[in-house]
Amino acid sequence: MTITSAMHNNGIRVVTMDYPPVNALPVAGWFGIGAALDEASKDPNTRAVILRAEGRGFNAGVDIKEMQSTTDFNAILGANRGCYAAFKSIYECAVPVIAAVNGFCLGGGVGLVGNADTIIASDTAYFGVPEVDRGALGAATHLARLVPAHMLRTLYFTSRTISAQRLAELGSVAEVVSPDKLDETAFAYAGEIASKDPRVMRAAKEALNCIDPIDVNKSYRFEQGFTFELNLGGVADELRDEFVATGA
Repeated sequence: MTITSAMHNNGIRVVTMDYPPVNALPVAGWFGIGAALDEASKDPNTRAVILRAEGRGFNAGVDIKEMQSTTDFNAILGANRGCYAAFKSIYECAVPVIAAVNGFCLGGGVGLVGNADTIIASDTAYFGVPEVDRGALGAATHLARLVPAHMLRTLYFTSRTISAQRLAELGSVAEVVSPDKLDETAFAYAGEIASKDPRVMRAAKEALNCIDPIDVNKSYRFEQGFTFELNLGGVADELRDEFVATGA
């Protein structure tokens, strides 16, 4: 179970999540993504980053079973800080980040791709934020970067998912391809970016972040405050216990 980072000759760095069976990341996994992206950002040889995953799906959010195996608030605090670090590192990475999404992308997974610069997805990919079913809030900040306002509310309140093809129609997914073409397509986009002057691309990334209408870091941190309230009130713990008991 790892987060790996590999640099290719053309300046493309590939960060891979591999936490079987569903890439539900433990606390260490979220911090691992943050560390890998921070390392990529600081390396002057990095020209583009691809964030991808092995296994059945891209990401299933936090490891709820890890969280429910503790008797204090350390796990929820760790998960919240870890997710914040991972999302922030993608958004603030000095070079463009391409998310290559296979299969399901849920909860924290939407946080990852919502802060990426380009999203490539397989035709089997789907996205959703089922946080309300787990007694938590979060990643609405990032889902809002993928869908219009009223669709955001509908998806968030119902925990429904949305297909990669629909997101492509909305303009947030750049390309939808067959699963066997996913990595190839992500590398094609990364290669195009990496071929440009890195001084210009790093300036372009910073400039686009500076003109974003919403500070995604502060927005997500605000959401997390409500998650803490639900945890302190015992609501989140009750719903997570139900989730673990049903084996979902």
